[in-house]
This record gives sequence, structure tokens and C-alpha cells, in this order.
Amino acid sequence: MGKWFPSIYDMAMRPLEKTKFNKIRKTLVNQAIGRVLEIGSGTGMNFPHYKNATQVDAIEPNPLMDEQALKRMERSRIPIQTYLVKAEKLPFADNTFDSVVATLVFCTIPEPMKALQEIQRVSKPNAKILLFEHVRVDKALLGKTQDVLTPLWKKACDGCHLNRDTLELIKQSNLSVMEVDSYFNGIFLTIKCLNET
Repeated sequence: MGKWFPSIYDMAMRPLEKTKFNKIRKTLVNQAIGRVLEIGSGTGMNFPHYKNATQVDAIEPNPLMDEQALKRMERSRIPIQTYLVKAEKLPFADNTFDSVVATLVFCTIPEPMKALQEIQRVSKPNAKILLFEHVRVDKALLGKTQDVLTPLWKKACDGCHLNRDTLELIKQSNLSVMEVDSYFNGIFLTIKCLNET
């Protein structure tokens, strides 16, 4: 399944990107300013939406995803550099980035707390941290369904945890949550944070 996932991901996202999903993604990414770190850039879905960045450093651990992203990277108005690395060990100096963007990626990161620590390390003081994530829903039946499906879903979808509570993980980090907006009955959240350390 691994080698087919990038193409399947793109096909699955295409109809969503023509709906409110695209508006959410575009609005969030437009808020990224200065030098931007994108965590888990995948197939480059965010690349066309960068308008206020001066430079984007995009990391993605899956080489097959990175290949798909090259087409979108070439069409971007903003300079984008991709790196084949994991979020848990970023190859950047402390206090490098003005903004960090992560969309639909924290569900797949094997060690999310370590990734959050790295994001904080490489972000400048008061850097914007902008996330769009699906999370475990706090409704008995739907939450349980996410729990039951997660083991199979992880195998089929490149390690994605349907039931990860990313908002709670962020609250346990040293990032300051400034705003949370809920979409699609609470399955998706935009989370805006500041690196206040």
C-alpha cells in the first residue's frame, strides 16, 4: 500500500479541495509569514496557498510523497525547498522560523510530542504555529468507531491515527494555544498557537 498512498491521497483530496476544505486550508496557510516551516508537506497541497511567506522549507519523510509535490512546488510563486526528514529531528538551527504550518499530518507522526518540541526549538519567539488536523471526536459512538478503525486505518493510510487527540498533545506542550475552530462536527480543527518561550 505504501507506494500507492501518495496517488490515492491526491485522488481522495481532490474533491475535498473543491469544497470548504480548500477554503479552510487556504485561509490558514495565508496567515503564514516570513520564513515558513511546513511539517509533512505531503504532495504539496499547501504550496499554491502561500502568499505572505518569503521562503518555505517543507519537510516530508515519505520520498514518494515528495515526488508528487515537485509539480506543485515548481508552480509556486514563493521559493520552496523540500527536505526528506522527519519532524522529530529537524535539521534547522534554533529560532529560525517566523511561522510553522502543519495540515493533516500530526495524525501520522510516530512521536508527536518530540515533533512539537522540535517545532518549538526551531521557531522564533512569538512565531505563529498554524495547524489543520483531524482529531478523535468527543462523542461516544463516533469516538469508539475511530478507536476500532485506527489499527487497520494506520496500515492502509501511511500510519494515520484516526483517534489521535492532537489538541490535547499541543496543550501538553510549551506552545500557547490562541484559537481553535471546529469543522465537520468536530472531526477537524484549526489550531493557532504562538511559541511564547
